[in-house]
Amino acid sequence: MDSPAQPERTPDGRYIVVKGRRWRATDPEIPEDVAADLRRHLMAARRAVAASRRNEDTAAEGLARSRVQTAKVALGERGTPWWEQSITERRKRWEDGATELGADQPGEGHTAS
Repeated sequence: MDSPAQPERTPDGRYIVVKGRRWRATDPEIPEDVAADLRRHLMAARRAVAASRRNEDTAAEGLARSRVQTAKVALGERGTPWWEQSITERRKRWEDGATELGADQPGEGHTAS
């Protein structure tokens, strides 16, 4: 079995290659602790998509998919390519995403406006 080490990257570092398919790589400027937190949110949102589909809850599925999108954009894997953004724009992207995902967590004191 292959080790869970880093996947193959394209020479420019912008993409990872999995089973011959290119996927946009996570922005390498994101601090590792922030990236890990964003990945945790991403995986929780993906689990919520699966659960909502099993329960045929389209409203919950839409919310979960929105969280997946927020996490992927914050990681730089969707939206404007990170290599086309200034470091200031990149930092704002991941900080805004982390704030939004953290604010959406139940029990975190967040109230709807």
